[in-house]
Amino acid sequence: MTGDVADSPDVVAAFAAEPAPPPTVPPRVYALANQKGGVGKTTTAINLATALAAVGQRVLVVDLDPQGNASTGLGVTAEQRKIGTYEVLVGESPLAAATVATRIPHLSVCPATVNLAGAELELIDLERREFRLVEALKDAVAANSYDLVLIDCPPSLGLLTVNALVAADALMVPLQCEFFALEGLGHLTRTVERLRRALNPKLFIAGIMLTMMDRRNNLALQVESDVRGHFGDVVFGTTIPRNVRVSEAPSHGLPVLLYDNACAGSQAYMLLAGEMLRRRKLGIPPRPTDAGAP
Repeated sequence: MTGDVADSPDVVAAFAAEPAPPPTVPPRVYALANQKGGVGKTTTAINLATALAAVGQRVLVVDLDPQGNASTGLGVTAEQRKIGTYEVLVGESPLAAATVATRIPHLSVCPATVNLAGAELELIDLERREFRLVEALKDAVAANSYDLVLIDCPPSLGLLTVNALVAADALMVPLQCEFFALEGLGHLTRTVERLRRALNPKLFIAGIMLTMMDRRNNLALQVESDVRGHFGDVVFGTTIPRNVRVSEAPSHGLPVLLYDNACAGSQAYMLLAGEMLRRRKLGIPPRPTDAGAP
């Protein structure tokens, strides 16, 4: 895959840049973001949160995507979405009042309401517009209400995603195993570097998750090889396979671990949750100093 975005100086520079100082405590708030849509971002947020809750972690999912798919996939009905992330961001509701318990023990969600679609325009005129979410999360984090917070971002780099990255301790990037998937990663890494300098110096990339992997596909295997070659231990060892049961589960308002806990997708998300928790316990994985630059 010579000549693709992974070879570009901008991407290499973003990963080779001086990393933020290691946090004194394990990261608690994670943003799941990728500018490119269709990479399995929301699916990963739903099922990773469920897998973490299944092993006893108290998890909050913050649905910042106006499509509201994370809320739907966790079984939150329209009637339960009277208030949500929009009302939290514009200061009409505290986070606790907008949070809904799911059918999964230890897992709650702050859902996306229909009003969130217009939030980008409204946030422009608000004071401290980039800090609305971090202020909203402050009480929950200070009170130790949750072990982990996962923020599902929209497939764009607008003010909603900026709020997520300012509020986050760390970023996780779902990356589809296909040729064009690396394009969004280049934009995202440059955004992370700018935000680290200007708004959130503690932000770091906790991991890249390879999704929709089909090991019968030579191109997918080549993408995996190239990504691991460039980004090293930043890439999670666990890959998420392309699995029909994972695709079916949201239509039933269920994470795949409840829909079919024996399928390959469920097993992969459990492995990913275990790997994520081990990384938190052991600290930040080694960051490649040259990002695999040729």
